[in-house]
Amino acid sequence: MPIAREHRWLYPIDWRELSALIRFQRAKGRCEHCGRPHGSAVQHLGNGVWWDEQKARWRDGQGRAARRLPTPAELARMQPGLAGIDPPAPLRMTRVVLATAHLNHDPGDNRPRNLAALCQRCHMRHDAPEHRRRRRHNAFRHRAVGDLFG
Repeated sequence: MPIAREHRWLYPIDWRELSALIRFQRAKGRCEHCGRPHGSAVQHLGNGVWWDEQKARWRDGQGRAARRLPTPAELARMQPGLAGIDPPAPLRMTRVVLATAHLNHDPGDNRPRNLAALCQRCHMRHDAPEHRRRRRHNAFRHRAVGDLFG
């Protein structure tokens, strides 16, 4: 996720190196929340359940082994519309990109324990409350300016 222009000054000059250290040395190229591997295309069901090609099993959003589901090949062979059988969930492909996230949302706090290597799904889920807070704040600001100058 690119850094917003107005926030670039909050990051240290060696942010790229620090981010690479967290993502590839400490996390070994996997998301620290769900375990998805960086740079690979993973098949997923859209609800956080994804196929771990290396271990040949489904994993949930926290990286734990998920309930017994057919393999992607078995899902592809299933034919929808058979009597009494639900059609298989559509498989989606996503290319995983790791980013380094600030766990406390403070870009000035670059302690290793405050940084985590997260895939785009986990990063967005982690940042969702902060994004909602910022949207509310910006909407309030725009209404206040409208009240003053409207």
